[in-house]
Amino acid sequence: VQLQASGGGLVQAGGSLRLSCKVSGSAFSVHALGWYRQAPGKQRDLVAGITSSGATNYGDSVKGRFTISRDNAKNTVYLQMNSLKPEDAAVYYCKLATMTFDYWGQGTLVTVSS
Repeated sequence: VQLQASGGGLVQAGGSLRLSCKVSGSAFSVHALGWYRQAPGKQRDLVAGITSSGATNYGDSVKGRFTISRDNAKNTVYLQMNSLKPEDAAVYYCKLATMTFDYWGQGTLVTVSS
């Protein structure tokens, strides 16, 4: 199983980015997926998750600003990030969760300038 995250970059505060994570080598549609982020010196935290049936959950700090979605036909999970704040800056990781193991992508860097 491989996860390839993309879409990070530099954006001004208040701007938007859309992250993508392409998954290969897995029965994509049956697994839950998530986006996590890790800022320097901090732990990796959940940003958003989506189940195989499409139910979503979000970290408190991003509710109302970020939206997670999945396209099972494209084996891709997305994270739409709006109204970005400097504190959203981090390396963002996607995760695919199976019954026995979690698979992680390589991370994509998001930088938010104030």
